[in-house]
Amino acid sequence: MRRREFIALAGAAAGLPLAVRAQQPAMPVVGFLGSASREQYVSPVRAFQQGLGETGYVEGRNVAIEYRWADDQYDRLPALAAGLVDRHVAVIAATGGSPAALAAKRATTTIPIVFQVGVDPVGAGLVGSLNRPGGNVTGFVNLALEVGPKRLELFHELMPAATVVALLVNPTSPAVAEKVQTDMQAAARTLGLKLHVLHASSERDFESVFAAVVQLQAGGLVIGGDPVFNSRSEQIAAMAVRHKVPAIYQFRPFAAAGGLVSYGSNITELHRQTGIYVGRILKGEKPADLPVQQSTTVELIVNLRTAKALGLEVPLTLLARADEVIE
Repeated sequence: MRRREFIALAGAAAGLPLAVRAQQPAMPVVGFLGSASREQYVSPVRAFQQGLGETGYVEGRNVAIEYRWADDQYDRLPALAAGLVDRHVAVIAATGGSPAALAAKRATTTIPIVFQVGVDPVGAGLVGSLNRPGGNVTGFVNLALEVGPKRLELFHELMPAATVVALLVNPTSPAVAEKVQTDMQAAARTLGLKLHVLHASSERDFESVFAAVVQLQAGGLVIGGDPVFNSRSEQIAAMAVRHKVPAIYQFRPFAAAGGLVSYGSNITELHRQTGIYVGRILKGEKPADLPVQQSTTVELIVNLRTAKALGLEVPLTLLARADEVIE
C-alpha cells in the first residue's frame, strides 16, 4: 500500500466516530409550564422527574427540560407557552392548572401537551373526549372541584356551631373560581351556612384575606382549588395557625404544615403520572391515543395537633374516616 493511500485510510477511520456521533439524534427537550414560581414547585418537579425516570428518561442524561414559570401572573402564560413552541420542545407538560393548559393548547396544535387540571377538560375545550382525546392534548384531572362541597360538609361536621364560613378563590382564574363559588354556595344553603367569598390572586393578598376572616367573625376558611394556592399551601397553613383560623384545603402538604384538615387528590402522585405520560410520548405514543385519566381517590388528613391548639374536639367519626392523623 502506498504511503499516501495509507494516510487517507487512517484519516477516514479516525473520523468515523465523529461522523457516527453526528448522526445520532439530539437529546429530546421537554417544556415544563408552571403557573407559580420555581421555589414553589420543588416537590411537584421532583415527582415529575420520578415519573420520567420510570420510563427511562433522566434529566441531563438523555432528556433536557426547559422550565417556564409564570410566578402567579397568569397573563404571562401565553407568552411562556409560545416561547416553548419556538424552542421546538418535543412535549409540553402544562402542570399549572387550567390557565397553563389552555395557554399551551392555544400556542400549538402539533406539539404534544400533557396537562393537569381541576376542571372538566371537555367542557374547558382541552379535549374532545376523555377516552379518545384526539388532537395533541391529553392529561390528568384532579378532584378539586368535585369534592369542594364535601370539604364544606367536613368542615361543618368538625365545627357544627359555626354559622358563618369564608371561601377563598382566585378571581384571575374565572373558569375555576365561578364553578367553586356556585357549588359552594349551593352546599352552604343546604347546610344552613352563610358563605362569604374572599379573593386572592397572589401571595401579597393572603394577609388581607385572614384579616377579613377575623373581621367577619367567620368560623373558618375553606380554600378553593387554584395553582396559586396549591404552590403556597404550606404558607397559607402557617398563616392560618398564626391567625388561629380553622381552615380546610385539598392537598396533604397543607395539613402537614399545620392546616387543620385536607381533603382531596394526591397532587404528588398526579405529577408523577404526568411525568410517565410525557415519557411514553417521548417513546413514540400519541397523546390522541392516551386517555385523559381522572383521579378516583381522595385522602382525608386531620392535624390533631392543630385542632388541640385551636381548642377543637375532633369527632371520633371523622377521625375514624381519616387516611392519616397528624399528632
